[in-house]
Amino acid sequence: MAEPTKHVPLDILILGGGIAGVISALALTKFAPQDAIPRIQIFEIRPEPGTQGGGVNITPNALRLLDHLGALEIMKERGYGVTVDAIEVFDVYSGKLAESTFRGPDGQGMGNPPHKVSRPVFVHSYPKDPSLTTPHLQALRIARGEILKAGLAVAETMPNISFTCNKRTTHISETADAVSLTFDDGTSATGDLLLGCDGIHSITRLMHVEPDRVATYSGCCAVFGYAPYPSSTATVADDDKAQAEAAALDSSDAPLFFDVSAISFARRGMLLTSFHGPARDSMYVGALMQQAEIASRDGWKAARADEAAVRDDLRARFAGAREPLITRLIERTSDFYLWPVFNLSKHGRWSTGRTMLVGDSAHAMAPQGQSTGIVFEDAILLARFLARWMEKGLGRREGEERGTPREAFEAFERFRRKRIDVAFDESQVVLKSVNDVGSWGHWFKMKIIPWYLWWTNMNREKYFVDDVTLSELNY
Repeated sequence: MAEPTKHVPLDILILGGGIAGVISALALTKFAPQDAIPRIQIFEIRPEPGTQGGGVNITPNALRLLDHLGALEIMKERGYGVTVDAIEVFDVYSGKLAESTFRGPDGQGMGNPPHKVSRPVFVHSYPKDPSLTTPHLQALRIARGEILKAGLAVAETMPNISFTCNKRTTHISETADAVSLTFDDGTSATGDLLLGCDGIHSITRLMHVEPDRVATYSGCCAVFGYAPYPSSTATVADDDKAQAEAAALDSSDAPLFFDVSAISFARRGMLLTSFHGPARDSMYVGALMQQAEIASRDGWKAARADEAAVRDDLRARFAGAREPLITRLIERTSDFYLWPVFNLSKHGRWSTGRTMLVGDSAHAMAPQGQSTGIVFEDAILLARFLARWMEKGLGRREGEERGTPREAFEAFERFRRKRIDVAFDESQVVLKSVNDVGSWGHWFKMKIIPWYLWWTNMNREKYFVDDVTLSELNY
């Protein structure tokens, strides 16, 4: 009896060496048929991986996926992130409104298994007591760059994955049999398929998949930075003693009013304040707010460079805060970064015969609480559909021509579109919640938010317990 024909490993090109690109490479490796681990080349336009960025919340379902890919263990070993049992929601002027919890019905987390790991947690009192620990992990607040560092650490152990920086794409060509990239240094690369993981202003989309689908400014921008906690006048310039006195954090006059993460709504924006590491010696401070569009990237850079103006704007937006800590953190935050929030229209094209867009390059949206986890889900589900396509005998086999992955791409899109559409609609609600309003408008909004969180809680928890590595693909 003749032996079955073996699969031929795919040659996969990935444009974009950020979170989407690296996680996609890990997922494609993990879920590929064991006799056909793909050869993956990641190309990044920057001179080195972009490990900077703001703080993000990794929900229970997303943590589960990082664990499947081996990245969560590295995060634990390196002490990345801080445990979040709940995100507390406040009215800047009156106090706590509600919370969005990750504790689960029995306080043991969400999902099956509920995904618990042991790591330090500290209470409000200071000095901190390292002997206080929790055996559980509901969610994780972490700097975006640390997710990428953990993913890269896993990728470095995999000989099938290569990572090349300083690669600016000048041309993408696709035939029935292959897809090719040409770079500005004169080199090129050819593969069986291409994944565009290159973000909202994706070259893969604009040069090849759907050139007319450009990102549009949402009317809002994010401004973020990091503040030391507890603060010390020693880090403030000696020639600004007034700022030092105003900024010094003292537990008696600027007490901590939340556990780990807080969202505070004002009449002219929303402020996220959160620890992002187990030592709790630094606070992520980020605002989402209405902002007139600035016409160019250089214009945004110039606005960011005027740190005094950025700080003055935040002072004005969150003036009158009930909690003194809000004002103190704004004073202490340094190296502000302005990030214009762009959207991509719904129902756009995600793929061609051999090219697929992943993450923001396909469906960029405003922050809605699960955006990073959605990228992880995209990567793993796409990897599973491609693996199934090969298992069905539709991929390339020994002695045969390359098969086209279009069928797998289309099956993935049919499976994924509804989830993305729901997330997009949720993101638009978030944008509306930070629109500038007067006193009555703010009062009404503060009445609505707790009810909205209650009404949508069941839907959120449904996603928190999900594990897309087990989802029935029906393909």
